Amino acid sequence: MKKIVLAFIAIIFLSATIRANGLMGGDSMRKLTVDGRERTYFIHVPKSYDGRKPFPIVLVFHGGGSNATDWIELCGLNQTADQANFIAVYPNGTGKKIEGYPKGILGWNGGPRQPGGPDSEVSKVDDIKFTKAMLDDLSTIVKVDKKRVYATGMSMGAILVYRLASELSDQIAAIAPIAGPMGTETCTPKRPVPVIHFHGTADEAVPFNGGKGKLDPSGTDYYSVDYSIRNWVKADGCHETPVTTELAEKVNDGTKVIRKSYTGGKQGSEVILYAIEGGGHTWPDRPFSPELKILGKATKNISANELMWAFFEKHPMK
Repeated sequence: MKKIVLAFIAIIFLSATIRANGLMGGDSMRKLTVDGRERTYFIHVPKSYDGRKPFPIVLVFHGGGSNATDWIELCGLNQTADQANFIAVYPNGTGKKIEGYPKGILGWNGGPRQPGGPDSEVSKVDDIKFTKAMLDDLSTIVKVDKKRVYATGMSMGAILVYRLASELSDQIAAIAPIAGPMGTETCTPKRPVPVIHFHGTADEAVPFNGGKGKLDPSGTDYYSVDYSIRNWVKADGCHETPVTTELAEKVNDGTKVIRKSYTGGKQGSEVILYAIEGGGHTWPDRPFSPELKILGKATKNISANELMWAFFEKHPMK
């Protein structure tokens, strides 16, 4: 009987130790200071995580003018994390908190070709350094599979994701930018980084063909999707001619999806573009609220969440 009691106490102690030193299933928020500025990020840990086995990480960067808490609801990646067993992390950018909207109108420093340009306040923030600090902090509370740290983001968040792939390729295994191109002229990763990009051809905020968007008040002259894809095809050493496939229409929603696959890259890398004909400035299969219908159609013919996770699973860091 005494042995049973001692064993029971040991189990309780072990459980308490795990919970004290790290996160279990659920949601939480973390604060850290980078360059004298308080930064925050939110974490969603699936119930399947028990603190013993390292889990993949998906960093999710919100769009410009938004924030992490809004993006958690918008993108639906918590549900994907629960099903696929990865930890979803939602950082907050920097910017202003306005009256009536305390969560903030926030953005990122993804490079000079983004809203606000090189002279904006966000351009003075080192979001590469913040991301590194966040990953360091995260590793103190959960077991991170360091070969499977991925990044996705939309719009301004996508622009930062491209920069992370270039400047933090030793930590980011693969990326999935949505509705946002490169914000820098070139990309110089230390290792090939696989890319899966989603973009609507009718995007009037960040145009598919580059230039200024009718719905973008910043007047940014964006790089085109083609420019971004070509840069990464070259950086990853992929075949320059893609395999082009028109996907079967599942829903008659006014959109059509064309997939362009650039394969044969170094270390098995590839670059895949999902061009959504008729698609707007949206996250595929995740419609915005009615007041944001001006941003255009969100296709129901593909799920960005399902496709990006399948892609990430194929591409751990090598």
